[in-house]
Amino acid sequence: MSIDVRPATDFEDVRAVLGPKSPGANVCWCLSYRIPSKLNNELRGPARGEYVAELCGADPPPGVLAYDGDEPVGWAAVAPRSDTSFARNRKIPHVDDLPVWSLWCVRVRPGHRKQGISHALIAGAVEFARSHGAPAIEAYPLDSGDAKVDLTMAYAGLRKNFERAGFTYAADTTSVLAGHPRVLMRLDLRGHAHT
Repeated sequence: MSIDVRPATDFEDVRAVLGPKSPGANVCWCLSYRIPSKLNNELRGPARGEYVAELCGADPPPGVLAYDGDEPVGWAAVAPRSDTSFARNRKIPHVDDLPVWSLWCVRVRPGHRKQGISHALIAGAVEFARSHGAPAIEAYPLDSGDAKVDLTMAYAGLRKNFERAGFTYAADTTSVLAGHPRVLMRLDLRGHAHT
């Protein structure tokens, strides 16, 4: 099965992965870390989707989508850290002053799990960041060892999945999700840049 990862420019495809079944529902839409919490709290129901639709039309778009043929089956949020709430997050340290990008959400649609899609999403997000000139990319996955992680919290990703994608441990964080500590993983994109 071949999974194709592309920039998330098609809002309807993003909706298929992130949107609620009922249009008025308040789902995350992957806005939680992207926008200030005040705005995140003010955007209710359909307004959340409308905000994401605008993001999909921006350059760069808000992340990448994984496709199985024409069907969108997964999503990864990736953006310059300075454009996200991780810019100010006191629990997650800044390793250095590089204008790094953050990869903070990897989501695979139910019914499509265990098919290597999250691996393809991580690789695709890395390429996306690299193609936009990111010097490095960070992720903040759960360091859960072999413990089972509640799927609703698994969006942050697991340390071993990022290790498999070439990321290395860079720092501890004081952030805990679903009882598991999160670590800062980093992948340097300099030196591999396609000039």
